[in-house]
Amino acid sequence: MSLDASDTALVAALRAAGCVFAEDEARVLREAADDDTDLARMLAARVAGAPLELVVGHADFAGLRISVAPGVFVPRQRSAVLVRVAVEGLRPGDVAVDLCCGTGALGAALLDRVPGLEVYAADVDPAAAACARANLPPRRVFAGDLYDALPGDLRGRVRVVVANAPYVPTDEIALMPPEARDHEHRVALDGGTDGLDVQRGVIAGAPGWLAPGGRVLVETSRGQADRTIALMEAAGLDGAVVRDDDVDGTVAVGALR
Repeated sequence: MSLDASDTALVAALRAAGCVFAEDEARVLREAADDDTDLARMLAARVAGAPLELVVGHADFAGLRISVAPGVFVPRQRSAVLVRVAVEGLRPGDVAVDLCCGTGALGAALLDRVPGLEVYAADVDPAAAACARANLPPRRVFAGDLYDALPGDLRGRVRVVVANAPYVPTDEIALMPPEARDHEHRVALDGGTDGLDVQRGVIAGAPGWLAPGGRVLVETSRGQADRTIALMEAAGLDGAVVRDDDVDGTVAVGALR
């Protein structure tokens, strides 16, 4: 869909609001709007600083349209590397767990690529769990703290755990773009003093839930990767880093010995 002359003002308004990809955003808004009144409403919300994904009600991730909700972490494109690495070796009937699931985007992408996969998801934020139920089989999404939220009969059966746990150090949240720090719940961003607090729980608990040969994949940053791997080694996992410069994504992979 190309923009016509009538969209010039739309692009100009977005650009004036600081939207770097104003033409792309104009197309997204135009396609999502039911009519001109709806378009005006969405434009006003976007210009006021609301994330584009919340304005239109969805995010495009890994080829899927993912429902989003206020306060819930919006999936980032860099997390696609988690999906790419996680699907390696997965088969229908295997069990996968999306911890700190947010919208459930990671789990939904795994299920899309491996039909018949048993995907479970959990998030400590009830709003995130409610949102994830719109993107995953609802009966397999749980609200609670990491593994404590999961059915106990999954112990020892999980082929892969994927986690985009919050990894921003507390003191650095103020430096994040307003779209994140002002519109996503702090629990989805705050990784504690060094950014690794939630990762510690994900990694330390993984061996008790993984099947033989199972893996835990944790999104991290380039600067934190060595420390994330050290946590995996301390938990008895063989650690390795996968880096994808195309999407600026870094994933630490821990395999059960």
